[in-house]
Amino acid sequence: QVQLVESGGGSVQSGGSLRLSCAASGVPYSMYCMGWFRQAPGKEREGVAVIDSGSTRYADSVKGRFTISQDDAKNTLFLQMNSLKPEDTAMYYCAAEHMYGSTWYAGCRFGYWGQGTQVTVSS
Repeated sequence: QVQLVESGGGSVQSGGSLRLSCAASGVPYSMYCMGWFRQAPGKEREGVAVIDSGSTRYADSVKGRFTISQDDAKNTLFLQMNSLKPEDTAMYYCAAEHMYGSTWYAGCRFGYWGQGTQVTVSS
């Protein structure tokens, strides 16, 4: 059973930085894709960044500002967020691939989700 627990959210002013972490347990070694999603009030959940066997992909809105990474054991997933903007305000979710998952993003199929961590950016 894969479990994902996010941390590191908070409130920051525009231009600031935050680093999100996702502690993963029960992740099989064969799992290739993990990612970050976000959902703002009144909006649909959107993909932010994916790491797939070491390759990374980003939403256009965060390219050059956000960096996704993970430790070698795949126990922890990170999202370094720099130059934050008010439009980055959202609940951020860690996700892992699942063969029967219902969410496709950047070539990966996601079905495991964390509980989310709130990021608020003020102008």
